[in-house]
Amino acid sequence: MNFEEYRTYDATGLAKLVADKQVSAAELLALARERAAAVNPRINAIVRDVPAAPTADLTGPFAGVPFLIKDLGQDYAGLPTSAGSRALMSVPAAEHATVVQRWIDAGLVIFGKTNTPEFGAKGITEPAAWGPTSNPWDLQRSPGGSSGGAAAAVAAGIVPCAGASDGGGSIRIPAACCGLVGLKPGRGLTPFGPATGEAMHGAAVQGVVSRTVRDTAAMLDVILGGEPGGPFVPGLPDSPLASNVGAEPPKLRVGVRVPCAITPSPHPEAYAAVEATVAALTALGHHVEELPEAPFDDAALAREFLLAWFVNTAWELAEAKRVSGAGDDAFERDTLILAAIGRATSSVDYVDAVQKRHEHTRRLTTFFESYDLLMTPSLATPPPKTGEFDLPAALQKGADLLLKTRTASMLRFTGIVDDMVDKNLGWVPYTQLANITGRPAISLPLHWTAAGLPLGVQFVAPLAGEALLIRLASQLEQALPWAQRIAPV
Repeated sequence: MNFEEYRTYDATGLAKLVADKQVSAAELLALARERAAAVNPRINAIVRDVPAAPTADLTGPFAGVPFLIKDLGQDYAGLPTSAGSRALMSVPAAEHATVVQRWIDAGLVIFGKTNTPEFGAKGITEPAAWGPTSNPWDLQRSPGGSSGGAAAAVAAGIVPCAGASDGGGSIRIPAACCGLVGLKPGRGLTPFGPATGEAMHGAAVQGVVSRTVRDTAAMLDVILGGEPGGPFVPGLPDSPLASNVGAEPPKLRVGVRVPCAITPSPHPEAYAAVEATVAALTALGHHVEELPEAPFDDAALAREFLLAWFVNTAWELAEAKRVSGAGDDAFERDTLILAAIGRATSSVDYVDAVQKRHEHTRRLTTFFESYDLLMTPSLATPPPKTGEFDLPAALQKGADLLLKTRTASMLRFTGIVDDMVDKNLGWVPYTQLANITGRPAISLPLHWTAAGLPLGVQFVAPLAGEALLIRLASQLEQALPWAQRIAPV
């Protein structure tokens, strides 16, 4: 097998070839490593090698398939999990994360860890620790984040599927930027242990980015389910998600919304993505309605999401200092700013923001009494250029002065917060809803811009809606095939 042939198979297809002894796991690993050697210097997707286990006598549904894990929340015993931070680059993990062990048990051959922004705190992947990751569709642009390295590696053909995670859109944003499938399962369905019970009050979940719906479904089947140290026993789907691939969904009523409070005027390509998908859904017999207003208070949700995000960043930074002994100079300016704002937030305001998530959940639940799915663009703009969200020089100097004088809490009274919010959330205002409410959501690569850039479309489902999302995604995949679109890198 050569790379051109390897590139045409998804993970499910490669696993069948190995099972049928048409190709060996060692051959596939060699092809994946060869491709990585050819393109990773240009895209910077893989930041750490993992010594691959012996490839003989592997068992499991994905036995022999090359795989990459994210360098955040996906610990590999004996190797550091940097979380994109210089402070953690030499702190080894004591044991495998539960999700990593499940991938190993499924027979996947893990050979590398992928790039992520510091603590996964941005929708772009440009950490000072490892340098920026480039989008294989346009090397001057971002692959999104925080699973940007994973998405870039899949889009570049290094692997057909890679580990990812999502606390505010970190599976769906890079999937949309890189022309991939990205499903965020509902709260609690995937494990975060053994080091953590649940991340960000359950807003963050584990998953994958892939080229095909069947890979996404089968990979989630591998990792779904609680663990002994977890916070609860999740309600799992009645049947494997993979069994829904190719199954006809019912005729659905879909509510569509494009404008939002954060981004009142999304890019024309975001509208074009939705319009093309509406036409496809209508042709398939589904009923689609444009919503006159958002089914939740999107302005309030953004404020509350960001407040909790700032506080979580403050905790992440403090924890990294505790385990590494690092000082402030080991962290990025933006991380120090977010953490300072988080520390300046009162405990009462933080709990208030978390409690108000229930208001958004109730309003979305009311919406689902009339509609089966909510549809939005995955992105409000095409993928941004690398460095586009760097702070202006004047704000950098002001922030450095406040950080140096330990008066950084004053940053919340400056324009720097508004600047960071507008730039970092303005192009991705749609994804946080599913995290806050714990609902499943999927981004599908249903549109490419006139410049040849991917721009995904998102569907949000009610609780336990993963199977429905897989059915619809499979139907759309047949109607508008995307898996064989090849990034030009």
